Amino acid sequence: MGNLHVTKLQNKKEHANYIHHLMNDLEALDLMLEGNLIEKEPLRIGAEQEFFIVDKAFFPNNNALDILEDINDAHFTTEIGNFNLEINLDPVELKSDCFSKLEHQLTTLLEKAKQVAKKHDSKILLTGILPTLSLKHITVDNMTPIQRYFVLNDAVKESRNQDFHIHIKGVDELSLIHDSVMLEGCNTSFQMHLQIHPDTFIDSYNWAQAIAGPVLSICTNSPMLFGKELWAETRIALFTQSVDTRANSFLLNENQSRVSFGNNWETGTVTDIFRDNISRFRSLVTSEYITDSVDMIERGEIPKLKALGLHNGTVYRWNRVCYGVGEGKPHLRIENRYIPSGPTTTDEIANMMFWVGLMHGKPANFENIHEKWDFKDVKSNFFSAARYGMGTQFFWDGNYMSSQQLILDHLLPMAYKGLYSVGVDPADVEKYLTIIENRVKSYNGSQWLIKNHRQLSKTKSKFETAQIITSELYEKQEHNYPIGSWNMIKENEIELDRSTFFVKHTMSTDIFSVHKDDSLQLVKNMMTWKKIRHMPVIDETKKLVGLITDTDVKELSKLIIDKGISVEEVMTKDLITISQYDALETAKILMKSHQINCLPVLEKGKLVGLITSKDFIN
Repeated sequence: MGNLHVTKLQNKKEHANYIHHLMNDLEALDLMLEGNLIEKEPLRIGAEQEFFIVDKAFFPNNNALDILEDINDAHFTTEIGNFNLEINLDPVELKSDCFSKLEHQLTTLLEKAKQVAKKHDSKILLTGILPTLSLKHITVDNMTPIQRYFVLNDAVKESRNQDFHIHIKGVDELSLIHDSVMLEGCNTSFQMHLQIHPDTFIDSYNWAQAIAGPVLSICTNSPMLFGKELWAETRIALFTQSVDTRANSFLLNENQSRVSFGNNWETGTVTDIFRDNISRFRSLVTSEYITDSVDMIERGEIPKLKALGLHNGTVYRWNRVCYGVGEGKPHLRIENRYIPSGPTTTDEIANMMFWVGLMHGKPANFENIHEKWDFKDVKSNFFSAARYGMGTQFFWDGNYMSSQQLILDHLLPMAYKGLYSVGVDPADVEKYLTIIENRVKSYNGSQWLIKNHRQLSKTKSKFETAQIITSELYEKQEHNYPIGSWNMIKENEIELDRSTFFVKHTMSTDIFSVHKDDSLQLVKNMMTWKKIRHMPVIDETKKLVGLITDTDVKELSKLIIDKGISVEEVMTKDLITISQYDALETAKILMKSHQINCLPVLEKGKLVGLITSKDFIN
């Protein structure tokens, strides 16, 4: 949505005015294509870097606007979450040392952000999904307080007329109902832009679709969300559902999500892609328009196509078509939106070089690929890569092959050829593509994260594990060594300030519960089978109503239990409870002062965990 001042479309007059300018923009784009006004050379590359802001304990820090104000640099802009910011890099001509230049500017701007963040007791982190994110961070209270985000949130919610139901199934399963588009704030990406020759745009776009799956597979680094192990690149599933304007009752229709890979190969001209988007997705917002784009062309001026850009900004194809004007010249580009941020700037530039190299290294036998390959194979490749990362089996040119085989034997040679063909320095090509090759032979970001998460989870809680992993991500990013060279985390080298721990760090979440009408005999056996000392009692709404302890059960005779006495007759109803974000020391004091060994942990009256005296010993 850029920096436009936007408002929600309110009435027929506003709709008619917006559609008038939108149709004029389409006509103007056709006129520019027919008149050879679209820039053909030189071609340029560019990028957008999204990142997280975290506090000293590596949790999201809700101070993006304060940091942005102190940075005072037009390269920086806001994101929907007030713990995210974005850097817009300057476009550079695709030649010689352009990738090194891009990394130098990115590093310089990130260093500027880091210095300002330090003054605000914050750190900068590059990762697709921040491991320490919790549900409390994705409320509207954490939305960046700027009009366009609230307008978009209201427009999407009004279109759906129901809450968002997020369901992602991987090794673990996430199912939740959420009331805003703030889930989008869980995702940060490294968005790569490549200018495309207008005469070959459609064929280039289809090729970008064909290579998307293999490129994504080597770049995944977001396997975790809210402590659950989901997809290798969970962003793909999460973002698709987080801004879906379709109500569930319409999911059986052929309508696709605003976040999509697409359903078919593209044909015709680039304007036809925009026409398809406009036909599928109604406008959510509007802005002020002064000039008529067609009139501008007739006067010899170049229009910015603001209405078209505004609509395009609310349609999130993973390969998105973009129109822009630079130095008074109009151009077309593909925005690659599926690559996550991080884990280092060197990794990001390597990802970009790999993609750009493939875009320019396409063999002649893959021309007009839409006539040779089935689009569903390409789409299947993309979502398989999102699910399984480097474990994907791709269907490529009529054969099944592993991600490793496809990249090493076919795609890397193709990328080298493409980069040399546009005059990129051989030293830079060797440097960055070697990073990709080494990653194939070792592990990518999601593999590193999962391996460490599983190992740490054997001795740590999910919450502490997430904090440790995030701290290690930060430390390794600061050295800027590529992910393929990272060592595994060693527990004896972990240093966390335990005086800042919450209840959530230590509490148990894998707990059994019973209902007040359940037989005490069943409960006694469950406690014996599972070696449980404390059994929470919940009602039909999942709210906590009591607690049974092993002491309560031991004090009753077998005869009484066998008679069928219910849980309600024995349970303790007057309970001392605690919140998951209370200090761990608070829990310790409560247990000691009330001479109890267990505290139920509640969130809005509902049970989310248990903390016991044994947890302190552990």
